[in-house]
Amino acid sequence: MYTTELEKQRMASAQEDPEKLAEFDARVAADDFIEPKDWMPEAYRKTLIRQISQHAHSEIVGMLPEGNWITRAPSLRRKAVLLAKVQDEGGHGLYLYCAAETLGTSRDEMVEALHSGRAKYSTIFNYPTLTWADIGAIGWLVDGAAIMNQVPLQRTSYGPYARAMVRICKEESFHQRQGFEIMMTLANGTAEQKRMAQDALNRWWWPSLMMFGPPDDNSPNSAQSMRWRIKRETNDEIRQRFVDATVPQAEALGLTVPDADLKWNEAKGGYDFGAIDWEEFYAVVRGEGPVAKERMKARTKAWEDGAWVREAALAHAAKRAQRMAAE
Repeated sequence: MYTTELEKQRMASAQEDPEKLAEFDARVAADDFIEPKDWMPEAYRKTLIRQISQHAHSEIVGMLPEGNWITRAPSLRRKAVLLAKVQDEGGHGLYLYCAAETLGTSRDEMVEALHSGRAKYSTIFNYPTLTWADIGAIGWLVDGAAIMNQVPLQRTSYGPYARAMVRICKEESFHQRQGFEIMMTLANGTAEQKRMAQDALNRWWWPSLMMFGPPDDNSPNSAQSMRWRIKRETNDEIRQRFVDATVPQAEALGLTVPDADLKWNEAKGGYDFGAIDWEEFYAVVRGEGPVAKERMKARTKAWEDGAWVREAALAHAAKRAQRMAAE
């Protein structure tokens, strides 16, 4: 598969104007931003559409695991904070869909690809939220992993994507702190509350490590994305940094990372950790996650139920345009 993808990219590049391609490569190498009206290789454009739309889908689907806890949060403060966080995620999806649209695709095309199963989203959102502690684990681990992934994207080579990530990363940092605060409250609470926090960590740790994508030697798109500077670091590099940053946080909470092979490696200045179950990862990617079908059913229903709102907005915009033209 990896060879096939590279061959496709080479064939596409061979058909490009050599002078324009050389100029594009030089700009990317010089860390210039590529803007929507600039010339770009078709393979670069398609790679960006795939990555940005997948990122946008993840933000939107990511509202679902937490959204059903808003009414069940343990206090009014927790409800307000969680409601604001879910609203942020919707905004992140909006920024990213807008960035992808600058590449010549449409919102309808992207949503249709999601609902039909042709487009993917982060596998982490196909796991259920069973207890209130899961909301803390998502904020601490899932949003923490997202920050690790997304901070380098503020320097990605495509301008609209990079600029969208500036605000997204700022908001994600608050989400991570909110999750850590929930976990800290539970870990310092009753024995039952601490058990609940440990159980959430046990269930979300490995899926969080899978968020960074497949290992570098089995990631078909990473090599070209690195050359185009869409990505700045490899999957394994970011995953290692996440582990190194998060293990001390777990220790500060008095919780145990569920990995018997986890140990500090003085030589590399980081933690060695156990093998990830990649069979589970690819199964979830295929749509076999614990609540994958429920997630898509919920998203499709929301899209269909909201059709009248979109139609009303378009009708209002058309009438307003007619009125302004007449004036």
